[in-house]
Amino acid sequence: MKKSTLLLATTIPGLAAIGSGLASSYFYNYAFKSLERFPKGSASNPTEDTIYYPSYHWFQDQPKEDWWLNATDPENKLHAYFIPNPKNTKKVAVIAHGYKGSAASMAASAKLFYDDGFTVLVPDDRAHGLSSGKYINFGWLDRLDYADWLDHLIARLGTEIQIVLYGISMGGATVMMMSGDPLPPQVKAIVEDCGYTSAEDELAYQLKRSFKLPKYPLLPMVSRINKLVLGFSLNSVSALHQLKRNKTPIFFIHGEADTYVPTQMCYQNFAATDAPKDMWIVPHAEHAKSYWTDPETYHKRVNDFLNRYLD
Repeated sequence: MKKSTLLLATTIPGLAAIGSGLASSYFYNYAFKSLERFPKGSASNPTEDTIYYPSYHWFQDQPKEDWWLNATDPENKLHAYFIPNPKNTKKVAVIAHGYKGSAASMAASAKLFYDDGFTVLVPDDRAHGLSSGKYINFGWLDRLDYADWLDHLIARLGTEIQIVLYGISMGGATVMMMSGDPLPPQVKAIVEDCGYTSAEDELAYQLKRSFKLPKYPLLPMVSRINKLVLGFSLNSVSALHQLKRNKTPIFFIHGEADTYVPTQMCYQNFAATDAPKDMWIVPHAEHAKSYWTDPETYHKRVNDFLNRYLD
């Protein structure tokens, strides 16, 4: 073999490896790095002409407390808004926001539960809102933080409270992943809206959808990066795995027209648990738009489910 041919044969695999490494690093930062600012018009930063603004305005004006975990540790401090309801402090909704969102982006959900007589706790997940962190963990570490928030709620409001876990998109995945861990008896029901089956499934789907790229070899490399940065591999982050251990009643909601977290994932999540359960596929609803597509029916469906399990 000529020297030039041998050099080419050894260089091409090397270049391919370098290219894959650069691509995986780019995709990791694209998918995992926190936002520096919220886009104008988003649910976290709505303009007056958006559907989010009335509930966002209510949320900003509502009397509330700032709660903190790890308050003296700048790199690990976590924030939540606590909104006590003068009508009822025994029913509590813990509300988990979506990917690259914030507690404020869940204003409509907070108002929905508050108007139904719930006290509300809305955390900012790691690397979101007022909480510390640079990289998003897709709910896997957040689920542990929410367990700490539950302890704070019970310490503040007493052991007689009844708690509902509610989340949309990544928040939906977060509360599903919580369901496989030991939960305090005060948690009576879970409502998840358009959560994914696993971080690996969702990222593989987005690689294909947005970049026209296959799962291999990029996603295993991204997983290795995340193991170094956040301490866990992507195959750990599985709602499906956690739901198999779930015993808490759970209501699955998903938009029929969801192309961001494909609707098929809802059917998979539903099938994964043997706990008391119900499912509603919302006609014509896109990702995280089920409430906005049909607010009255959404409200009724959630209420009907929760009334089975709360006093």
